[in-house]
Amino acid sequence: MWRYVLRRLLQAIPVFIGTTLLIYAMVFALPGDPIQALAGDKPVPANVLATLRDRYNLNDPLLVQYGKYMWGLVQGNLGENYDGQNVADMLGGRWTVTAQLALTAWIFELVIGIALGVWAGLRRGRVADTLVLGGTTLLIAVPVFVLGYTAQILFGLHWQIFPTAGTDDGWPMSYLLPGMVLGSLGLSYVARLTRTSLAENLRADYVRTANAKGLSRARVVGRHALRNSLIPVVTYLGVDFGNLMGGAIVTEGIFNLPGIGQQVFQSIQLKEGPVVVGAVTVLVLIFLLVNLVVDLLYGLLDPRIRYE
Repeated sequence: MWRYVLRRLLQAIPVFIGTTLLIYAMVFALPGDPIQALAGDKPVPANVLATLRDRYNLNDPLLVQYGKYMWGLVQGNLGENYDGQNVADMLGGRWTVTAQLALTAWIFELVIGIALGVWAGLRRGRVADTLVLGGTTLLIAVPVFVLGYTAQILFGLHWQIFPTAGTDDGWPMSYLLPGMVLGSLGLSYVARLTRTSLAENLRADYVRTANAKGLSRARVVGRHALRNSLIPVVTYLGVDFGNLMGGAIVTEGIFNLPGIGQQVFQSIQLKEGPVVVGAVTVLVLIFLLVNLVVDLLYGLLDPRIRYE
């Protein structure tokens, strides 16, 4: 097992380098001069412009800029934005907001998605199955900004069940409604994956053998069929946690949550490349770590899986 973990960590190194290099190149390929953008429409003296461009390595070739960035990253330094502010300090407080939002959405799709999938999978072809398939199809079809504004109006303003915006009520109250909106798409896929996988496993030979031995229905479903059915679901949930961390821009905007997504959106508008690259770099690290954990969970769900 430890050899497998070490091998996966070594495999993650070129993935991390390739991903961050691509992101770095895309961000710094945006048109416009970020130093000039700081002054808006006012002219910047040539000597000031040259000094700032040299300070932030903007005159260096792309690979040289990237190399200097990676050297700072190895030392735990995410760099500075073009106002001289430390990127790590800028993102520090916002990570908590985004992490709480992503965790709320992830728990929502994990619990409700698997419950709906099991409910539909055990009743394949019946009314419950049709309701789950129809409801999840509707959630997939509705854009997140439409769902977000609708939920905000109904549950926040009209019925006053949840706070409508901000983080004044803390976790979990301030994050329940935006978390459900953010996790609605993932919930739909989790429910469908669970339903399809469970329905297929219930027809497998090992389930028929378990039934023939006289095991209870709950034991057959919970210990045998559901355990094997959760392998593709765990894969999706692991990947989706990284997506939730990075895909919260729209949701954070609708509910006015001061998270990473909001900061990245503002930084793109202001052409603050170091902030965008710093935020996305941490997201890539989280994504790689979560995928490693998911791979290790396979061995717990299916004893046939063995890592050499």
